[in-house]
Amino acid sequence: MSENVKSEGNAAVELRPDIDLNDPKLNLKIAAERLSIVRYVFLVQIEDGIASAAQRASLEYADAVLIGWPENESPEIADLTDSQLKTVREHMELMESYIAKYAQMEHDGDLDGMTDTLIRITERVAEVRRLYQPDFPLPTFAEIRRVVQDEWDEDMGKIDPKEDNPTANEIEQETESANEGGEGGKA
Repeated sequence: MSENVKSEGNAAVELRPDIDLNDPKLNLKIAAERLSIVRYVFLVQIEDGIASAAQRASLEYADAVLIGWPENESPEIADLTDSQLKTVREHMELMESYIAKYAQMEHDGDLDGMTDTLIRITERVAEVRRLYQPDFPLPTFAEIRRVVQDEWDEDMGKIDPKEDNPTANEIEQETESANEGGEGGKA
């Protein structure tokens, strides 16, 4: 084994000398990278169809949390207390447990479950970011959902406007009127 590879159980983990494993801001970087990967997997899953409002909202929520993600060296990043670092670790552990469930849902083709779980993963990452960057305004999922639902309703109205969606009874009446008009013209 090379000097940059460490054995952990049955797996070999490459140690990167450019990463300080004791950096208290490392979780900030990991959280962003993990959410980015999960978000991409979700995007691939929904790209072939018309995404539901819930799917769009979960994706937009992840995007909103990731937008403008700061570098660890940024002066906007707060130095955390031991108590805050403990809270970050708790959020990270929850995030990882959701990611494990998410991977199983992907395997099972459970898109609805993936949609809900992406929201849970994003919430954990948002909490990590709030701790490290308390002055950054992060939206809630509820805020994103309201906006996306309005947009989705508008988009769906353009595809299938309610005015042009007659009931079976209205179609029957239109057919009868057309038939009566057509017969009258033959005389």
